[in-house]
Amino acid sequence: MQQTNLAARLGFEPGQVVQEIGYGDDIDHDLREGIESLVGQDLVDENYDDIADVVLRWFRDQDGDLTDALVDAIGLLDEDGIWLLTPRSGHDGYIEPGAIQDAAQTAGLSPTKSISVAPNWSGTRLSAPKSRR
Repeated sequence: MQQTNLAARLGFEPGQVVQEIGYGDDIDHDLREGIESLVGQDLVDENYDDIADVVLRWFRDQDGDLTDALVDAIGLLDEDGIWLLTPRSGHDGYIEPGAIQDAAQTAGLSPTKSISVAPNWSGTRLSAPKSRR
């Protein structure tokens, strides 16, 4: 139940299609199961060929270019944004917050929330800026 509550705090809602990218043996399985429990269905993987409500992007420093990964994720989204999950400070694959900020801005995204999501993982909510009309 604790992870389901965390999933709700992260803004996940029943019925959402959540696309998970960057799955690996090191991810936090409790958080993942909490999200699935809350949305009421399995997470879809990177081979899903429709639009998702939210992208859950696990990313480690050795996974390549963060900006490219974010740009790729944007094309898969409806409107609810991306949760970028990165290893916490002191863990393999850690990414400095400034690097996340720079990559997000280059990709046209704004970090709106950061939270510890698991013992080894931090989450940063990224969303496209609202258009200024």
